[in-house]
Amino acid sequence: MSSTRCISVSRVIAAPPSTIFNLLASPAQHVLLDGTNSVTGVRRGPERLALGSKFSMDMKIGLGYHTTNRVVVFEENKSIAWHHFAQFVWRYDLDEVDGGTKVTESFNYDKPWAFLITSAGFPQRNRLGMEATLQRLDASVTA
Repeated sequence: MSSTRCISVSRVIAAPPSTIFNLLASPAQHVLLDGTNSVTGVRRGPERLALGSKFSMDMKIGLGYHTTNRVVVFEENKSIAWHHFAQFVWRYDLDEVDGGTKVTESFNYDKPWAFLITSAGFPQRNRLGMEATLQRLDASVTA
């Protein structure tokens, strides 16, 4: 992604893309994988995501709320992405490399109202959360 309003973090995980993708495609796993600790539960959604799937998550950043996401990219074992009402996109790209899979998580907030994200300091917080998410993902598939 070439947006100036996009942050991303990568990590090589010693597991095949299919193992990692299966976790990412399961909304129930997001509570366990979320490194920001803001995802508190799955409100509704399919067991396994697909292109166009909608899923709702219970969230907490200060106050509790819920959000509904729609899957906008779904390429089996390669890429998955979703966005909520504000159209900010969370994406995972998986590339098979020597030693496992390079997983890149990105957050694209390239929308006119992105100043809210920037002024609240979310880009740096999101980067730290993404690093923790990839660490949790790694621990989940290599334990």
